[in-house]
Amino acid sequence: MAIVEKVIDAPPQQVFDVLADGWTYSDWVVGTAHVRDVDDAWPRVGSRLHHRAGPWPFSLQDASTVLVCEPPHRLVLRAGLWPAGEAIVAFTLEPVDGGATTRVRLGEDFAAGPLRWVRTKVNDLVLHLRNRETLDRLSDIATRQKGPQ
Repeated sequence: MAIVEKVIDAPPQQVFDVLADGWTYSDWVVGTAHVRDVDDAWPRVGSRLHHRAGPWPFSLQDASTVLVCEPPHRLVLRAGLWPAGEAIVAFTLEPVDGGATTRVRLGEDFAAGPLRWVRTKVNDLVLHLRNRETLDRLSDIATRQKGPQ
């Protein structure tokens, strides 16, 4: 599993609030081009976020499903990109500095489909860079949110 981490200058609940807003995923998840729909129950276990990923005209329509939701500390998704496959994506949020900031770990591993069998150092590097940029974007949005008053 490829894991990247970043300390975000916001408390865990503030960061989790961004994860819990499915409509923002195309703003911060690198590769997600458009969010088509979000189940009303998002991010409860079993709920789905319907997205389009990849560049037009080659983008693929699929959905991501919540496997684990433990606010404000953990969210695990099964991200679909068929026919390329699907990945398990895990966000772990840990309070640091007395809860004023959050260490976010993003782990991703292909779980099914052709991408599961095509592992190279180049693919791993691209996935690492993509996920690092994803956390940078998540940080930008989370630090702009209003904290507790």
